[in-house]
Amino acid sequence: MKEASATFTSKGQLVVPAELRRKHGIAAGTKVKFLEDQFGRIVLQPITEDYIDRVMGCLADGPDLLEKWRDEHRQEGKREP
Repeated sequence: MKEASATFTSKGQLVVPAELRRKHGIAAGTKVKFLEDQFGRIVLQPITEDYIDRVMGCLADGPDLLEKWRDEHRQEGKREP
């Protein structure tokens, strides 16, 4: 696992290093999920179409719900300045 560090601003903002943003398809407006594992580590999971595809592959209602999530994801991107 590669290591990178960043500093939170006084407003609670954090800049993800450019190399990680490129590698994981994180762009302006990308939503993220924060998870805490059993060891107390915080994991940041970008909510990208690839992530949605992987999650939806596990659900029975896959295709219809997948298209709904994709449409919502695209619409949110269009609303960003």
